[in-house]
Amino acid sequence: MTAIKEEMSTPTKLSAREKAAVTDETARAIIAAEISSREEKTERLRLLRLQREAAETKAAPAKRKVGAKKDH
Repeated sequence: MTAIKEEMSTPTKLSAREKAAVTDETARAIIAAEISSREEKTERLRLLRLQREAAETKAAPAKRKVGAKKDH
């Protein structure tokens, strides 16, 4: 029975400094992941935009100038 109590006992409490360090590390990891995700998305969207612009310039024929109509 004492073995079960030892396993189920709460872990030792962290000091305020240790809590702050854990929180800081976790927050920095989350922020780094968000930055990485945002940069990947930005790069992906930039490539798609460049491909779309390239396709539009190839597909669009050269426009002719339309002269002003003269009234007779």
